[in-house]
Amino acid sequence: MRTDEYFMRLALKEAQKAYDIGEVPIGCVIVKDDKVIARGYNKREKLNSSLAHAEIIAITKASKKLNSWRLEGCKMYITLEPCIMCGGAIIQSRIDEVIYGAKDNRFGVHDSITNIFNLKFNHSVSIKNKVLENECSSIISDFFKKLRETK
Repeated sequence: MRTDEYFMRLALKEAQKAYDIGEVPIGCVIVKDDKVIARGYNKREKLNSSLAHAEIIAITKASKKLNSWRLEGCKMYITLEPCIMCGGAIIQSRIDEVIYGAKDNRFGVHDSITNIFNLKFNHSVSIKNKVLENECSSIISDFFKKLRETK
């Protein structure tokens, strides 16, 4: 069985893809039965869409792969704490567990701004945080540091 760190490193590779095209570097992988079934990275600028978050892209791909909107039995690995939109999509898609790296003090909805995963919905999501936190935090910090330097 592969570790959370193994799958988070794969999410970091997705974040690097976003970084390389000038997007905020957030990456995501969805795993079922210890196998990656979907990957995503932030593409808001590229697609000119506020909906093009790594999690939403990965959920869409996983749903196509499984031919179902219900992603029961799946784990999601994200480099950054989910926002309210992605948190809602995670609950709606019935993902069992979310594992993320870095906190998002501005938009995070697990441990930062609020905790929507503690609210009473018809589906509950297990959360694990701080997996490869330093690496996940560093890629975002580096991105914004370089962005400020170029302006």
